[in-house]
Amino acid sequence: MVRLHSHRIDLREQSLIPLDAAGPIRLFSGETNSERPGSEAAGRICHVRASADVRRTRAQGEAITNRFNSKSDASEIPPLAGRRILITRAPRQASELADRLRDLGATPILIPTIEIGPPSSYATLDAALASLSSFGLVVFTSANAVDAYRGRAQLLSVSGTPRRIAVVGPATARALEAIGLHAGVMPATYTAEALGQTLAPEMRGCRVLLVLAEDAPAILRDALAAAGADVTVAAAYRNRIPEASLAAVTSLFGDAAAYPDAVTFTSASTAANLVALLDAAGLALPASVARASIGPITSRALRELGLPPHVEAAESTIPALVEALTTHFCAL
Repeated sequence: MVRLHSHRIDLREQSLIPLDAAGPIRLFSGETNSERPGSEAAGRICHVRASADVRRTRAQGEAITNRFNSKSDASEIPPLAGRRILITRAPRQASELADRLRDLGATPILIPTIEIGPPSSYATLDAALASLSSFGLVVFTSANAVDAYRGRAQLLSVSGTPRRIAVVGPATARALEAIGLHAGVMPATYTAEALGQTLAPEMRGCRVLLVLAEDAPAILRDALAAAGADVTVAAAYRNRIPEASLAAVTSLFGDAAAYPDAVTFTSASTAANLVALLDAAGLALPASVARASIGPITSRALRELGLPPHVEAAESTIPALVEALTTHFCAL
């Protein structure tokens, strides 16, 4: 587990959050995010000093709840009105989840527990790109893998395209389409295990390039190799903990009045890294905060951390995660 140096936060300073803010709350320490205030991608994001009193975020949620409760027709109240939900995704990937939650009345709180960086070496990926035509199949396990692949291909002036492509789910397929490529294989269930099972019958003697995160679980690699494939694993990027998020996590979970109603986990890394950040701050994830998982692999990671999910999406997609959260809170 990654250990970070802990430091305490002075909660007495004034917050920068206007109570009528329309966008998600983003808590962070320093300018570490790729989306900056005023940019088209950022939209209306309320930036909060790491030392700010995050109890103001609770006040914002209460203000939203009061505004909706003033409606005469209860059917007009969005199902997540007043709910404050922590999003742990990398900043560049958090907007869809934040937008969907906000549309249902929730107040998203953005504290990334992962950031994307380069792998320790591109040597394997670069060598594979130089002999791309020798691979019968290229497999991408995330949109980040697609982005890194494209970046290296452009840098090395690789003009060829994969003979056949497989992806783990629709978000990865969309990332491919954005760069003019098409996935020929996608499992019905969006997990690495399901993709391995889908590909297994045709893997004997196939040379496969697996493009993924450094230190990613070996589930898919092992499944393909067991089915007879010659697998080359190419690290395209690395998930790491944003140290700047430590102060924000400390502020949010250091005061019971500031606790969110739920926290979303969209990968095993988001779960492990939030626990590492809390551990560095001398804190633990409160039992009162609902834990929402995007799918079985993330849920397994949460259970291994001693934090079984309260909510699991029916399929590993953002819309399904939001639907599961909505169902959970409507049942309370």
